[in-house]
Amino acid sequence: VPMKRYGTSEEIAATISFLASDGAAYITGQNIRVDGGITRAI
Repeated sequence: VPMKRYGTSEEIAATISFLASDGAAYITGQNIRVDGGITRAI
């Protein structure tokens, strides 16, 4: 695990909350990985 710890449900919830907010209104068609860098490490 690159970040030396596992993610928390709060971190996932914060990302979902942001994506559902007006602050993310201009984001379209993205693949946002919330995996602590594990994808890059594979």
